[in-house]
Amino acid sequence: MAHDQTFDILLVEDDPGDAGLTRAALSQARILCKLHHVLDGIEALTFLRKQGPHAAAPTPHLILLDLNMPRMSGREVLETMRADPLLHKIPVVVLTTSDVEADIETSYQLGANSFITKPVDIDQFIEAIKAIGDYWFSIVRLPQ
Repeated sequence: MAHDQTFDILLVEDDPGDAGLTRAALSQARILCKLHHVLDGIEALTFLRKQGPHAAAPTPHLILLDLNMPRMSGREVLETMRADPLLHKIPVVVLTTSDVEADIETSYQLGANSFITKPVDIDQFIEAIKAIGDYWFSIVRLPQ
């Protein structure tokens, strides 16, 4: 993919503060993207399947997925996505406050491409988001 291309990122995050921080970090890291934000796993799957209010939604180039959300957890989203032939190739980065080994292990078993514990420090968080952007949008070749 071209480095100057605008990428679609789906952020699945129930905490408005964390969502705002992610949006600010993407901007500060100068990642050319359109950030789409949904609040839980059910809404994420509705977005990904282009249903209801998300009928015109793009297929994201990358998903940033929180684990602990109401209605449907990130684990359930991963499991559902990896079983769906239309969604299973979309890269998923688990971006969560958890650093519990069982969460890391389960996320990878369910098909996560990466697991990142959100840094508490704002500068470290921005650096983490920049590293995600550099890796996924400059180095990796993504499916079309």
